[in-house]
Amino acid sequence: MTIRRITPADRPVLERLWLMFRHDMAEFHDKLPNPDGTYRSEWLESVLSDDPDWAGYLLMLGPHPAGFTFLRALTAPVSVLNGFFVVRGARRAGYGLRAVQQVLVRHPGAWDVAFQDRNEGAVRFWRRVATELAGDAWTEERRPVPGRPELPPDVWISFRVL
Repeated sequence: MTIRRITPADRPVLERLWLMFRHDMAEFHDKLPNPDGTYRSEWLESVLSDDPDWAGYLLMLGPHPAGFTFLRALTAPVSVLNGFFVVRGARRAGYGLRAVQQVLVRHPGAWDVAFQDRNEGAVRFWRRVATELAGDAWTEERRPVPGRPELPPDVWISFRVL
């Protein structure tokens, strides 16, 4: 397993991984694809830009792309792990936890991660990540989704990486 910073040359691979990610998340957001079969891609575009507040990492298993991590608010007091995805064929093998650890160690400081209560796998995964990285020094709270009062609140886990 290797983790490397995303470059503009990774666009074709990331676009395909992005569709898989958004398809998986549609289950929890009740979202349909756009008429052309795509999903909103603002995060993807931000990661591929030169914006210093955004960074992305590609998870590779040998020559195979196996996932990504998107980070934002990197110049703010609290950064946000904005998107995280591991392809189904690589899940539950420890790659996700190792990938998050390797990425966040490169960006020490305070972190927030959001997910939905309905996504039971994410609930278990992010609580485990927080415990692995911060021991008992993490918090969890529910926050309303900005501009979407019809949605249940997101769960936010906060912790510090040294």
